[in-house]
Amino acid sequence: MAAAEKLDDTLLALADPTRRKLVELLRKEPRRAGELAAAFDMVPPAMSRHLRILRRSGLVEERPLAQDARVRVYRLRSEPFFALQTWLQEFESFWSEQLDSFKTHVEAAHAPTRSRPGTRAARSKHRGRT
Repeated sequence: MAAAEKLDDTLLALADPTRRKLVELLRKEPRRAGELAAAFDMVPPAMSRHLRILRRSGLVEERPLAQDARVRVYRLRSEPFFALQTWLQEFESFWSEQLDSFKTHVEAAHAPTRSRPGTRAARSKHRGRT
């Protein structure tokens, strides 16, 4: 899968507020699907749909619990978040450059002008002396 497609999957998965909250919860520690459903006061099939989308996007992975292979534990994967961060940093760099250029332009436009012969400022200054 191309990097752009992976990023699309990541953004699509994170577009849902429930899934963003799941990511925030899983950021603290891995959890069982049942714990996640209870934390959101959600029926297990509904939680399963959200977890499936997060899993397919690569944001989370599931592993069987060592004591009981029927129980699945979900945890975040770092790779998609690094890719998202890299993409966002490119835009941050772009906007920083744009804002720096704008600041330079505004400062230059509002900088005090020197009186040069023949300029409006020089003529008005000269009139004030006579």
